[in-house]
Amino acid sequence: MVSKARIRLWSTNIQHLERVCREIKEIALKTGVRVAGPIPLPTKRLVVPVRRSPCGNGSSTWDKWEMRIHKRIIDVAADERVMRQIMRVRVPEDVYIEIELI
Repeated sequence: MVSKARIRLWSTNIQHLERVCREIKEIALKTGVRVAGPIPLPTKRLVVPVRRSPCGNGSSTWDKWEMRIHKRIIDVAADERVMRQIMRVRVPEDVYIEIELI
């Protein structure tokens, strides 16, 4: 039988990610099941250097555009009642969730 669920969350917006993590943890604590997390994983930084001058003339100046991807893991005891409540949590468009039963 499945003993726990591993919930992986990732987003570029840290505030939305933290809000969803907090809601999931509150649900688990209210129902009294075991919960571990949210465990922060290393933030992935995607950096793109771009020339400022489109034609190539002038001094060589660069802009750097950066996107950060924040990740969290939450382990919850896989109780059917808890999982149904977690599935009802409102998730913003920029937060991605993956639930794995282990």
